Amino acid sequence: MSLEQQLKDLEQEAARDIAATDSLEPLEELRRKHLGKSGEITAILRGLAKLEVEEKKKIGQLANEIKDSIQNLLDNRRKGLEAEALSARLSQEVIDVTLPGTRSELGHIHPLTQVTEEIISIFYGMGFTVAEGPEVETDYFNFDALNTPKDHPARDEQDTFYTNVRPDVLLRSQTSTVQIRVMNSKKPPLRVISPGRVYRNEEVNARKYPLFHQLEGLLVDRDVTFGQLKGTLNAFIRELFGKPLKTRFRPDFFPFTEPSAELDSQCPFCEGSGCRTCGNRGWLELLGCGMVDPNVLQGAGIDPEEWSGFAFGMGIERLAMLRYGINDIRHFYNNDLRFLRQF
Repeated sequence: MSLEQQLKDLEQEAARDIAATDSLEPLEELRRKHLGKSGEITAILRGLAKLEVEEKKKIGQLANEIKDSIQNLLDNRRKGLEAEALSARLSQEVIDVTLPGTRSELGHIHPLTQVTEEIISIFYGMGFTVAEGPEVETDYFNFDALNTPKDHPARDEQDTFYTNVRPDVLLRSQTSTVQIRVMNSKKPPLRVISPGRVYRNEEVNARKYPLFHQLEGLLVDRDVTFGQLKGTLNAFIRELFGKPLKTRFRPDFFPFTEPSAELDSQCPFCEGSGCRTCGNRGWLELLGCGMVDPNVLQGAGIDPEEWSGFAFGMGIERLAMLRYGINDIRHFYNNDLRFLRQF
């Protein structure tokens, strides 16, 4: 039997098989049988090597036409089977259009975001603007430029997450890095706040978490005093909580401020008697602050003989806990809807 006749017989056989197919899986098997790399048409065309050039062209053209014909039959049958399957499914699946629809519950702003926006709004009213910086930082911005060189003992207080990018690349442990970037790029007078995420390898408990949010502020101008710092922070606290709170300024040490202080508020959960949330101290630490160290100003190209300033930094989680009476910082990160719906 000639190759031409074999191809024509194959076309007729394929047409019968395709017409008799009643599902998609056997149809795919027929495609592989007739048109696949190891299919029947390919097997027939192996005999072309024995033919003359003119005969090869004739048989090759016929083979392509038959391939197209079989492919069209397969496509049409597939569409027909898919339509039949859809029709059968629609006849069995009935939708009750009288049932109420599924409502999508509307979300709302996370309590940390709410507190952050309130804090920003308050400082906007005092003339501060927002500045942002990268969370992946270098040793220089996170420590060196903040008067904390490699051999400084204050580095031990921040168990920092270093990366494998380079030995000096880390996750910032404070948003003071943004203050350095602002002082390096702009000339005083300056009034900026820098909210954002920071990272420290802290033990997880009711008061500490490895990831938390800070907001730091910087003011650089002529003849700035510690009294202006206290007045600014007390005005901020009164505005945030809607009433004056019992606070205290406690002397402390930060490498980038001198003098330095911690601003504490009496613990609202135990009213000063001591509890798990305040570490049995009776006071809840709100923020750290102080006058910008002249070394920091000089390192940023600002003359400390002409300019002075103050800086402060606060944990937003801590303020939110005090604002809403939350006794465990982990509630902010557990994604428990029973907690989040309260705000």
